Parts: sequence; C-alpha cells; structure tokens
Amino acid sequence: MDDRQQRVERHRIELDGPATRLVDRFLIGNGTLGAALDGVPGREGIDLSLDTLWSGGPRRPGDGLAPRPDPSPLESVRRAIADRDPVAADARAAALRGSTFTESFQPLGRLTIDYASPDGGSRSTRTSDLARGVVETTSTSGGEAVTLHAFVSAVDDVLVVELLGDGVREPRVGFATPHPSTTEERTVGDTRWWSATGRAPASVRPSYLGGDDDEAVRYPTDVPDADGLVDAGMAWALSIAVQPIPGGFRLVVGTRSGHRGWQARPLGDPSPLLEQSRATVSRALQRTGEALLERHVADHRSLFDRVDLDLSASASASADLAERYFDLGRALLIGSSRPGSEPANLQGVWNDQVRPPWSANFTTNINLQMNYWPAESTGLGDLVEPLTRFIDELVDAGRRTAGESYGLDGAAAHHNSDLWRHTDAVPLDAHWANWPSALPWLVAHLHRRLDDGGAHHAEHVAVLQTVEPVVSFVLGMVVTDAAGSLVVSPSTSPENRFVVDADHTAAVTAGAAMDQELVHECLREYLALAERVGDGIADVGLLARARDTVATLRLPQVGADGTLLEWAEEREPTEPGHRHLSHLYGLYPGTRITESDTPEHVEAARRALRRRLANGGGGTGWSMAWVLCLAARLRDPGLASEALDTLLGPLSSSALLDLHPMGDLDDVFQIDGNLGGTAGVVELLVQGHGGVLSLLPTLPGEWSAGRFRGFRVRGGHVVDVEWSRHRPVAATLLLTSGGVLVELPDDGSMVAITGPVCTLPTWLEDGAPAGRRRIRLDEPGVHRLEFARPPGEPED
Repeated sequence: MDDRQQRVERHRIELDGPATRLVDRFLIGNGTLGAALDGVPGREGIDLSLDTLWSGGPRRPGDGLAPRPDPSPLESVRRAIADRDPVAADARAAALRGSTFTESFQPLGRLTIDYASPDGGSRSTRTSDLARGVVETTSTSGGEAVTLHAFVSAVDDVLVVELLGDGVREPRVGFATPHPSTTEERTVGDTRWWSATGRAPASVRPSYLGGDDDEAVRYPTDVPDADGLVDAGMAWALSIAVQPIPGGFRLVVGTRSGHRGWQARPLGDPSPLLEQSRATVSRALQRTGEALLERHVADHRSLFDRVDLDLSASASASADLAERYFDLGRALLIGSSRPGSEPANLQGVWNDQVRPPWSANFTTNINLQMNYWPAESTGLGDLVEPLTRFIDELVDAGRRTAGESYGLDGAAAHHNSDLWRHTDAVPLDAHWANWPSALPWLVAHLHRRLDDGGAHHAEHVAVLQTVEPVVSFVLGMVVTDAAGSLVVSPSTSPENRFVVDADHTAAVTAGAAMDQELVHECLREYLALAERVGDGIADVGLLARARDTVATLRLPQVGADGTLLEWAEEREPTEPGHRHLSHLYGLYPGTRITESDTPEHVEAARRALRRRLANGGGGTGWSMAWVLCLAARLRDPGLASEALDTLLGPLSSSALLDLHPMGDLDDVFQIDGNLGGTAGVVELLVQGHGGVLSLLPTLPGEWSAGRFRGFRVRGGHVVDVEWSRHRPVAATLLLTSGGVLVELPDDGSMVAITGPVCTLPTWLEDGAPAGRRRIRLDEPGVHRLEFARPPGEPED
C-alpha cells in the first residue's frame, strides 16, 4: 500500500448500520449546500440545507425597536450600578433591549433514494472519507454488492450521488419539504428530472420560547411584486436529475434561494431560481462522474492536505480517535464555510428542523467565534472570508443599535445574529440578552489574520476602518468607578448570574472580567494596527482616547482564595459549574495571560477553571472544547487528557459530531465543539502567542509518539514536528521573520540547529517557565532542529 493510500485510510470514519438521528449522520457540504446522509442500505435518506435559506427578511430602520426615551436608559442603568443595586440595574436593563428575536436557519427538505432491496440481516458499512470529502455506503442486495457514494462539489456547485453494483435498480426518488411547495417531474432523453419550489417562512419563533401555535411558524401569504421581490419569506428551488451510467445510476442535485443580501428584499418568485438550479445541474451532467469526482477531490484535498497530524505511532486507541476528531473538524469547516458563503452557524450548514435549537443562528458570545478558532492554525485562513464579511456587515448594522439603544457612537451587537444581521439585544432576561460585546470579540479574529503577515497595506487600512466604530462604542461603554479605575458599565458575564442576597440574583454590574479583557484587547490591537498603517489614517481623537483608556483600564482581579474573579469583586455565582468560561478569556482565546508575563494570573486562572469543573462545568461539547484549549495554555496534560476523553466520549455521537446534552430531550449537534476541539489539539502541540513559539507544550500521556506538519502560529510561522517517547525528535520551522523565541521541553536532550544558511550555535535564553527552555532564532527562513538523547541514556 503506497503512502497516499495509507493517508486516505487513516482519515476515515467507518460505522456499521445506518444513522437514525442527525447527530449520527455523515455530513458533507461545499459551504452553501449541506447534505446529511443516513446510510440506510438500499434506501438513502439525505437531509438538505442551503446556507442562505432562512426565515424572515431584511430589517428596515425602526424594525424591532421600541421608542427610546431621551436621554438613553443607559444612564439610568449606570446609576443603579453605581448605587450598588444590581437588582434595579437588571430591571432597568430591559429598556436597552429590542423587541424581536433572530430568525431561523431553515431545512430545504429530505431527499430519499430507493435504489436496492437490502438483504435481511446483511451487514452494511458506511464510511466518511474525510481526506476526499466523500461518503460511502456498502451493502448487498440479493447477494450482489451495492455501493452508494456521495459528495458535494464546491467546484460544480452540486450534490452528486452515484449508485453502483449488480444489485442496484433504477432509483425511485422522493423529496419531502416542511415548507409549502410545488413539484414537477419530467423526462428528457435518458434523464429523469424532478423539481421542487416553495417559499421559506416569513417568521419563526425560536424553539426555546416554546409554543406550537399559528404564530410559531408563519408562512407568507403575499404575492411578489412586479420585480418578484417580497418583504419576507424568500423563495427557493431544487432541481434533481437521474441518469443511467455504466454499472448503475447517477443523481445530481442543485439548489438556489432568493437571498439577495442582508439589506435587500429577497426574491419571492421561484421561477428564475428554478432556471438557475437546472442550469447548474445541466452543466454538471455534461461531465462524466469520474471528472466530477476528480474535480471535487482535487479541490477538497487542496484544503484538507495543508496540514497533517499522525498519531498512529502512539499505538493508542484514544490517540487514534483524537486524530480522527481533528480531521473531522477540518472537514466540517471545509464543508460549511467557503469564500462567498455564509459563515458556519451553530450547526455549520446542516439542519433538519424548521425550529432548530437556538434557531441554528450565529451565536456571538462564544459559538461563532469558536467555529473559526482552528482556521488559521490549520492553514484554512481563506475559509474565514465569510466571517470577515459578516463582521463588516454586523458593524454596519450595529451602528443603529449603538445609537438608538445606548445613545452612543460606533457600532454594537449582542449575543446572537442571523442572515439579516440582527444586532439588538433580544427581549430575554439580562443574563442572556444584555451583553453588547460581540463585536470586540469578533474583530479579534481580524487582528489575528493580520498577525500572520503578508497582508497588503490596503488590507490593514480596511480592518482599521471596520474596527474604529467598534472602538468608538467600547470607549463609550467605559466609566470611572468609585476606586478611580475604568470599567465597562453596564457589564455582564455571558449567561451567568450572581447571588445578591437570599431572595435575589442579578447579572448586570460593572467591570465583568470578560468585558474588561475584551476592551483591553480591542484597544491594544487597535493602537498597534494604527501604528502599522501610518500617520494620517486613523482617527486622531479616537487614538488619544484609546491610549488614555488602556493606561487606566481595570484588569480582572484575583480573589481572596486565589481564583481569577468572574466579576469586578467577590460574588457567588448562581451556577458554580456554569458552561461559559468567559472570565478566562485572557488565557484563551486571548493572549494577555501568559506564564512569562502574568504568572500570578495563570495560577489564578488555573484555580478558577478547577473550581468550575469541580462543580460540574464543561457539560456541553463546546464548553469542554474550551476546557481543552485552556488546559493546553496551562500546560496541564492530565486535564487535557480528561477533556479529550469527555469530549470524544459522552460528548460526541457515533459519527464524532459534537453534542449539547438536553436532559430528557435528544442531544443536539453543535459544530463549535468539533471546531473548538480541533483548535485545542493544535494548542496541545504548538503555540505561538506572547512572542514565543512553543513546541509540544502540553503533550497528553497517550500521545507518546507522532508527527505533524503545516501547523501555523501567530506571525505566520509554519511548524513541523516529530516526537517519540514524549520527546521531540526533529522539527522544521519556516519563520516569516527573525528574532523568534522558540520554547522546547527541558528534557536534557542535545539540540542541533541548521539555519537557512549554516549550522547555528545553541544559546539558551532567559525567561523560560519551569520544565521548558528557550532558544532564539534571528533569521527568517527554514530552520531544522535535530534532537539527540542525553549522553548515557539508552536508545529505544
């Protein structure tokens, strides 16, 4: 078996028997079209979704906002906080909220393909080939082999399903959609065509609000205007073609929605959409199945093969599972986020419900951000384009919210959004709704991309222009507290509350740890970016205010028991094991808290995390993924192993999809856990924040030997490492700049360094934390590090 075959074999998930729930299905997609396959032998069921098929329509000025008193209620909330009356602050914060919720991501419908009579009791196997982006089901019919393989091509913009084997019969195709629709069937030559058209709901009430009345899902009754446009309830169209091919049949699916942009009235007339989907399918049919597959695989592998992690030398089942989880995360990001698509939502681009959990929206107090944590480090930075475009549009939409809700300049957005760029606080309790800090967190990824270098000056300027309205709002949210420090007011710790007294709890206060971290990071990165773009571009007044604020901004405090505080002062949380780990932002994904610069905060964060976990924290997949990333930054391999065991055990489905347990209800798939877990795997093996490139910082005990290539760290440096018996054997570093501190395990091994030109001396630098050592590499280019065991230690 050659190396290519071995790699493909490694990057596979194989399961016996079909899936009966979405969380157990195999998912494929091209960023816009998502397909979730059951793997039922002889009768495949595929749930289809389209990234732009959402309920609702664009919001016009004034939509969803109650009339605002003058002056803004912001000052009333701040007075209650200053008077140390959090219960009153919570009550008054209701005036800062809007009156509408986000709309919901919609399923397109369920495609069924009846293509063989499965043998009773025969074994079927379904396989997800992550390296190629192909799903396959093998079974028998009448003793004859039957194979179905499927992929969603980004190159040709279609779903392709091929049915091969002597047991295959001419397929019977069905399509069921939850939306009112019209269907049509026709035959042209040897090709059978099916089509379906309809409209999405005009509005959908979030499922967490309960109720199943007529207003929960409301479909449009209006007629499109002369241009085919509507206010809400966009049109959609689906085209399916089936052709005979040598050895079986081929099915090709194309689809379109009436979305025309977040501010534009959508198309309500499906006729042109049907023409477009048919044209897309017709173009694909002009190619052979081999050509379609080859084009798809080449495109998919051009992304998937940018990095590789091989833990097979560890000879450990848990390491093997972690490797597949890492691969699945990358495949899911490739399938749900492509340039020009919408960002990956709570479920990526896969959904089978009209009222999906949490509307399958863009939840911006952790989940959307976590979706893109692994993008840069695994070489998939170009897949972040939907997120960067989303941020630009959310800043634009958020100007109205900042002005009308808060009476402040700049732009604000709250804890969730949708296709129509919802930015108002939703009409829920304060601990969910009153958190206008989504944009400071989101723009952190824009700065992260610039950190890699190579961006043109115009790109830096574009980011500066996006960030300045966010900075302006952030500065407006900061006040001077009684101690003379600058704090965010009002401020909440996402979705958590604290005890006020025996009868009351509250959420609204000033200076919650996450807000303080976000403001500090946002202003610090803005000042650095303004310096890079040069004089005369950044707003001079804004720069001066940002400098003054950073200088006196209160940073998170350490409590009497040595834990990092979640709020500005000692408070008892109502949920000591809360799933959100917001107060630890500065450790991860932030970079302020490091072993070298803030050792006391590292230890305080360690204690705070232990307390959260001791009280039942990390109970959802995405929360445990965050724990994994924090364990990596804390250099705690024991905790990392525990997090991996939980994440890949009870918090993963049979298909390794991330789970959010729902008590008596079915577990819910949330893609952020998969993607956050993928980021965490990288953090265990290499880190590059705080000006230090650290190799094998938190190697789990089960990962005794392995190798990775292509991992990227801040600064754009690319790292390959091989290790054995928990010690590095060799490393190749492609440095984009010189003067890089490289941190290594202090295991007594001898290090030989070959630089871009010659062999380099090994000089140890000061400042390494316990158990580590540092060297400095002063030249950009390729450096090869070879490690030899200490003198006298026996070889394997």
